[in-house]
Amino acid sequence: MIDAEKRHSWHPFTQMRDWCAPGHEPLVLVEGEGTLLRDSEGREYIDGNSSIWTNLHGHRHPRINAAIREQLDKVAHTSFLGFTNPPAIRLAEELVALWSHPDGSPSELTRVFFSDDGSTAIEAALKMAVQSRQQRGEGERMRFIAFANAYHGDTMGASSLGGISAFHGRFAAHQFPTVHVASMDELEARSGAGDCNQDRIDPKEVTAVVIEPLIQGSAGMQIWPAGMLARLRAWCDRHGVYLIVDEVMTGFGRTGTMFACEREGVIPDFVALAKGLTGGYLPLAATLVREEIYEAFLGDYAELKSFFYGHSYTANQLGCAAALANLAIFREECVMDRVQEKIAQLARSLATLDGHPNIRNVRQCGFIAAFEVTQSSGEPFPWQEQTGARVCVAARKHGLLTRPIRDTITLMPPYCVSEAQIAQCVEALRLGVEEVVGAAE
Repeated sequence: MIDAEKRHSWHPFTQMRDWCAPGHEPLVLVEGEGTLLRDSEGREYIDGNSSIWTNLHGHRHPRINAAIREQLDKVAHTSFLGFTNPPAIRLAEELVALWSHPDGSPSELTRVFFSDDGSTAIEAALKMAVQSRQQRGEGERMRFIAFANAYHGDTMGASSLGGISAFHGRFAAHQFPTVHVASMDELEARSGAGDCNQDRIDPKEVTAVVIEPLIQGSAGMQIWPAGMLARLRAWCDRHGVYLIVDEVMTGFGRTGTMFACEREGVIPDFVALAKGLTGGYLPLAATLVREEIYEAFLGDYAELKSFFYGHSYTANQLGCAAALANLAIFREECVMDRVQEKIAQLARSLATLDGHPNIRNVRQCGFIAAFEVTQSSGEPFPWQEQTGARVCVAARKHGLLTRPIRDTITLMPPYCVSEAQIAQCVEALRLGVEEVVGAAE
């Protein structure tokens, strides 16, 4: 099996020369249950990054398993191009309802466009924004604004927003025109009437601003200042700019509320959802938009106003059935109440890392945690040494699987994780740091 793997597979974000090198034994995962994953040798690990930030309620959750089996006995997939299906109809209705206001008034996000993953959910939002501007006679609004170190996916449009050059820099000549800013202060300074040392941004040329709310994921779990999202919403309102919010990672409870936007009372013009939408089971994404944006696409067929974009598996029934079961679990199992308890438990465990000479900037946003591995002096290790990756490999011996962002170690287990398992995760990371860095120093 390993021989075939090395001869034929190509993995994302992986240097395949190292992966295929003699002596490297890839970890083969074959089973999962609850928070645990098992490899081909029978060893068990806590799924410390929820299978790349997707799994919410644990593996083989009986409710989601049953929903998929029930749907499979009807039909697995039919086209959504010119047809519809009951699971997709119900799911769109439920997603819109999740964005209703606390007082019970309806959400301004009324339309749901289904796609396959977070990147395509963002891609759809970008193309909708551009086309809606054109069809409203606002074709001069062609630029996007994104933030430094942003990551919104790897399809060509989504990669235009990326602020991490290693991922997206080589494709810059083929991307949407995008301006990157580091902060709200910079955005306001560069778009204001006064003098600014940097190139001015004319808001009248901007179609939309895109942001990961509260916390930037692939930037290393960097937390935005409190109030920043509400401030950005106000800036967009002043200048007639769309606000596109990427809730791919933060959605479905990860920040302590169902969606990160709730923390600051913000309703965007577009929101991208994926990862946790199906509970981590199947690829499915959704882009929610305001009614007035949707209305810009209405007209006679000959006007060619339709949104000519989509995928073969858009709104597939198995994915929608899994997503409906996922949302039912939230409603019926008091998940958000339990998430608050887990957030507090995680904070207590993270506190045990305080003062460790090789662990810096321990931080937490809801049920998302991260820290940097550094030299005892506080200086970073050379990134080429892959210290963070080696720490995560060392943590496997202590029953934890997670993946770093360079030398930032992240922890984001499923919500079903126990208090003892949370403590085990943090201890496994501490031991991993000491084994790797102790040997280096």
